[in-house]
Amino acid sequence: MKKTGMAKSDAKKLMGKMAAPGGAGFGSDAAITIDRREQRKRDQALGLVPFAVKLNGDLVQQLQALAKERGIDLNELTAEILVQGLKG
Repeated sequence: MKKTGMAKSDAKKLMGKMAAPGGAGFGSDAAITIDRREQRKRDQALGLVPFAVKLNGDLVQQLQALAKERGIDLNELTAEILVQGLKG
């Protein structure tokens, strides 16, 4: 890609961030979001591996409700349940 193409791409990304709903505007005190690459690095450092599964919608709702009730992340709850299931 040419230098002008790269600059145009960067400008589009910047404009997209500015126009994104709920996005942090310039000069605001909004929380800094972590990009996907940084999140992936953090997950890898913790030994986390992405694991996609397809579940029944009712089961997912039960898991979400239980996670909310316990006040924990859905990932934590799912890992906990899997560990308990594998022990038995």
